[in-house]
Amino acid sequence: MTGISALTVWEPWASLIAAGAKPYEFRGWHAPAAHIGKRIAIHSGARPVRKVEVADLLMRLRGPQAWTTCLKPELAIPLLERLHTAPKAAVLSHVLCTAILGAPVRSYEIVGEFGGAINDSDRDQHCNWAWPLTDIQPLMPPVPARGAQGFWTWREAAAA
Repeated sequence: MTGISALTVWEPWASLIAAGAKPYEFRGWHAPAAHIGKRIAIHSGARPVRKVEVADLLMRLRGPQAWTTCLKPELAIPLLERLHTAPKAAVLSHVLCTAILGAPVRSYEIVGEFGGAINDSDRDQHCNWAWPLTDIQPLMPPVPARGAQGFWTWREAAAA
């Protein structure tokens, strides 16, 4: 059985990628060259949605600090509102979509897209590299899977 490389992303970030609201994944490391230009799976981690984190994102998206989220507000706000109301509605431990991983760039190189300094979380060390994600293809329904740190092989891809 063959598979494709997968990346586990915490919620609500994985759902935001699947919805097309998060055009970049930010990491403290450059993606391996073998994955660039290839389709990868985006897996939602098992960590439950943190309501306070969603509330903070919504507040920033509705104000002058929207750029600090690195999200597309028109797509992110409806999804985040649903998760803020019902955090347990998030689909955890599933592959939500696939995407083409573009060539990573230093986050400061894309500042103009968002109108300011980039940081997609409160963990500065995780925003050194911006990994473009394009041609998002949501899986309907999402496929249950166990995740891992870093890249891992999603074997169920052959059946999906």
